[in-house]
Amino acid sequence: MLAKENRVTPDFPRIARNATLTLLGVQALGSLANSLIATVSTIVGAELSGNTALSGLPGALVQVGAALASVLLGLTMDRWGRRYSLAAGMGIGVIGAAIAGISIVTGSFFWFLAGLMLVGFTRAVSLMGRFVAAEVTPPVSRGRAISYVILGGTFGSVIGPFLVDPSGRAAIATGLNEFVGPYAGSMVALVLSAILIFITLRPEPREIGAQISEMYPDLTHTGPTRTIGEIFRTPTAFVALTAMVFGQVVMIGLMGITSLHMHANEHPLSAVSVVFSAHTLGMFAFSIVTGQLLDRWGRGPVILAGAMMLILSAAIAPLWLDVFPIAVALFLLGLGWNFTYIGGSTLLADMLSPAERARTQGANELVISLLTAAASFASGPVFKTGGYALVGVIGAFIAVIPLAVTGWWMLRAAPQPAV
Repeated sequence: MLAKENRVTPDFPRIARNATLTLLGVQALGSLANSLIATVSTIVGAELSGNTALSGLPGALVQVGAALASVLLGLTMDRWGRRYSLAAGMGIGVIGAAIAGISIVTGSFFWFLAGLMLVGFTRAVSLMGRFVAAEVTPPVSRGRAISYVILGGTFGSVIGPFLVDPSGRAAIATGLNEFVGPYAGSMVALVLSAILIFITLRPEPREIGAQISEMYPDLTHTGPTRTIGEIFRTPTAFVALTAMVFGQVVMIGLMGITSLHMHANEHPLSAVSVVFSAHTLGMFAFSIVTGQLLDRWGRGPVILAGAMMLILSAAIAPLWLDVFPIAVALFLLGLGWNFTYIGGSTLLADMLSPAERARTQGANELVISLLTAAASFASGPVFKTGGYALVGVIGAFIAVIPLAVTGWWMLRAAPQPAV
């Protein structure tokens, strides 16, 4: 008893701040790597396969890899802890980027896809990082903690597309295909990200999260540990999953095919980079505002606003061929994703006990990744059949789903107020 009374209380604000800053840096480096790859993957896929209908397959395989990684992370994070699991995931992504880059030199579409599946591990790490930040943060600030981590993507995702052209020129200067450059650059960013996790994500967030939950019993599920099925059958978890899944589906489907659309209309890589930078600016730059709105207004209104922005962006993106209006539409697409994704993530984090977190969040990422993989793959055939306009129309209709479900939840399911 005496030892318990004399136990030193951890400095929870400092620990939460350190973890959030670490994961912000991880998100920045991971998004840099992924934006370098995403900007050119549809073009490389079309050229290696010789079939534009398969142009969406590379992005789909990244999502499949992320889905598999989410399941593995959900299992290992409880056993190994958050730090070791996340660092290992980034290391696997380094190997994947190397394989993808080499496959461009050898002209192997199969190995290109295999490498991208391993790159998917880095997406899973970046995405799971937001839940780790929420885990070590009190409920009253959880929305802001998640938004800060997502904010880290601003640096990498805005800067990344602008590095595509110089990295491509560097590859040409060494006698390689210009598309090898972005994959080499992504390797460097992922190595730095793995090192950052391993060195600075201390103390172990799993243990801190359990102590935080003990401090806020009224705002944490304290009953028997529920199965994943029981959790997602609750209205709140269903709305959270719907917001994240369909926001991601619309964003990936439209964003992933935009570079091929612009390439087909003879826009240079520099123009593609401008559009992708505008898109990623919308995805990440206003995350702090999103977090403040979530903690002040509640989760539902923010998700509704995001769904409406997704509908608008998907409807207007195909209307012009000039760079500026496409950039505006893709900016709105990114901002709509930001609202639905952070809103859904915060809503899910609110309702989980420590024992439910890793496996439920892993299952959540599995569903998101598989459905966005399907969207990424389907975007190629849809684009070949009906062009960019058909991709936009379908995206607008899909975005109605989170709008309707969240509206129903707010009117009929008595949502919890912001905490």
